[in-house]
Amino acid sequence: MSRFFFVHTMIHTTVPIILASQSPRRSQLLKQIGITFSVHPSGIHEEIDTTSSFIENVKRLSLHKAEDIANRCSKGIIVGSDTIVVIDQSVLGKPNSQENAINMLKKLSGKTHTVYTGFALVDVQTKKTYIDHDQTEVTFRDLHDDEIISYVTTGSPMDKAGAYGIQDDFGAVFIKKINGDYYTVVGLPLSKFYTALKNFVAELGYSKGNI
Repeated sequence: MSRFFFVHTMIHTTVPIILASQSPRRSQLLKQIGITFSVHPSGIHEEIDTTSSFIENVKRLSLHKAEDIANRCSKGIIVGSDTIVVIDQSVLGKPNSQENAINMLKKLSGKTHTVYTGFALVDVQTKKTYIDHDQTEVTFRDLHDDEIISYVTTGSPMDKAGAYGIQDDFGAVFIKKINGDYYTVVGLPLSKFYTALKNFVAELGYSKGNI
């Protein structure tokens, strides 16, 4: 027997919510919690500032993405987010080649790394902002070279920080354990984000009321 689930949310706004990201994973997470939104990807250059901490970097980039889209809109709440993978104090971004992806996965093999995800909310009309982050430790099992190569040749790792995906992806079998919020690794710490957005909407007086 087929079952259909209709997702409702406790957040109803009088202004649009706009996701400043082309990440299909972040879009799926917002849909998962019933948020109605549109997508307008930011085009800012995601450059790491080596003089700042990893936390400061994901928060800064999240805010810059949100502000970039806010400057082009007349109203709405803009959601910006950024994720980085860090191992041995080195940032692993999105791989720029299959060789790069293979090297990243070999570096992660058998070790624990940290995933940092920041998010920012910007209200276009009032310019009010909210910025936060979360971090989760991820431990990989020892990977075989043939597993790494097979995974990379699928093309799946090429749009993901650290060259792997934890959700709906073969990369999930690389992971031995995590310490922290699973959704932070996917691309948005859902519980923290949901609470922040709900409070942000209420404080701005944009709530429509609950269903």
